[in-house]
Amino acid sequence: MGKRRLCPCGTGVPYGECCGRLHRGEAKAETAEQLMRSRYSAFAVGDVDYLLATWHPATRPSSLDLDPGLRWQRLDIVRVADGGPSDRRGTVEFRAHYVQGRHAGELHEVSRFVRQEDAWVYVEGKVF
Repeated sequence: MGKRRLCPCGTGVPYGECCGRLHRGEAKAETAEQLMRSRYSAFAVGDVDYLLATWHPATRPSSLDLDPGLRWQRLDIVRVADGGPSDRRGTVEFRAHYVQGRHAGELHEVSRFVRQEDAWVYVEGKVF
């Protein structure tokens, strides 16, 4: 049996046991950070349906086109404020590293999340 692929979100857990469970609808994110990690992983594996499903309806785009030439390399969580299992709101600051062609880059964002109908959803982010 080959080595199981680790989750792109950086937990060190195999994808199928980590964010893959959320992407398949077998579990829901318990915290804003877990939703942030699962959304990063969805970008990394190209799961547009999951990204749209976890986006707040008031700010969700009607469609989402991912750049096939962009490869997400690493996620670093910088800061988490609130967003725990009993919170209604949370903020996650992160740095997402990518490669596009020969260019390496970084997306630095502070994302806002809310709990809606007992599930965490992404509201918006401020990019630095």
